[in-house]
Amino acid sequence: MLQHAFIGDWAQQPHVSAEHRSSMHGLNRRFLDLAGKGVLAPGLGARVAPLSSSQRAAAADCPYVLFDLRFQDDAHWRSRLQAAGPMRVADAPNADEDTVDFVRLALFYTWHLASSAGLTAQLLLGMRANTADAFRRVSVDALSALAATEAPNLTPRWSQCHAYWSALINAAGRTDPAALRRVQLSGLQLAAAVQLPSEPRQV
Repeated sequence: MLQHAFIGDWAQQPHVSAEHRSSMHGLNRRFLDLAGKGVLAPGLGARVAPLSSSQRAAAADCPYVLFDLRFQDDAHWRSRLQAAGPMRVADAPNADEDTVDFVRLALFYTWHLASSAGLTAQLLLGMRANTADAFRRVSVDALSALAATEAPNLTPRWSQCHAYWSALINAAGRTDPAALRRVQLSGLQLAAAVQLPSEPRQV
């Protein structure tokens, strides 16, 4: 039922505001640009790098985020958000500046989504309900200090699902809107599946 409700007519996305959609697509595009520099998953970077600006924009135009920050890990985020506060420079792991900047934006967007009603954060980010609640309770000024420590956790969403990423990049590279739409619909199925009570199927 959840899967059917979420997929529906995804192009209209009545449950997501225009502001959320614009921010999400912008973050997806920035994530693909970052991936194309090879600072994330090397295999993905090699495939994203040849895409043109318009092809990356098309690939990024998904009704869900294309990145992950351990959003399925309740214990990780409960610990991190409870301890959120000023961080010393020495505490920060090594991460390039572009990645830290992206993660900072992603965390602010995550907080904003989690502050919304309903299942928005869970469906668009792949976040567990308890994690969304934890984000909802933290003050927005505590998020910036988390960016450097969370930057090493930035990965492609469904990073083990090579078939999805291959299909998405191939469809974008061929400038095939119909094929790209089909891939993006399959991403909606992946996003909905992890919210189902039963054990997610292997893909």
